[in-house]
Amino acid sequence: MKDFLNNWKLILLLCLTLGMAPFFPEPHIYGKLKWILGGAQGMQFMDWFDVVLHGFPFILLIRLIILKFFKPKIKK
Repeated sequence: MKDFLNNWKLILLLCLTLGMAPFFPEPHIYGKLKWILGGAQGMQFMDWFDVVLHGFPFILLIRLIILKFFKPKIKK
């Protein structure tokens, strides 16, 4: 499981497919984020679940970036 969560290629593939799908007329996560930033008027549970589903690959990508560049130094 750890290899799955730390695989750069797989996480980028998830971001480009699940994270951005459907692509037209605009990426789905982009439209949902605009809706939230606009006040989230009328959002129901399914819309919030949709944000989590499409946003999770980006959360994994941010996690990988933080682990890569801010890895704690272990002194021996």
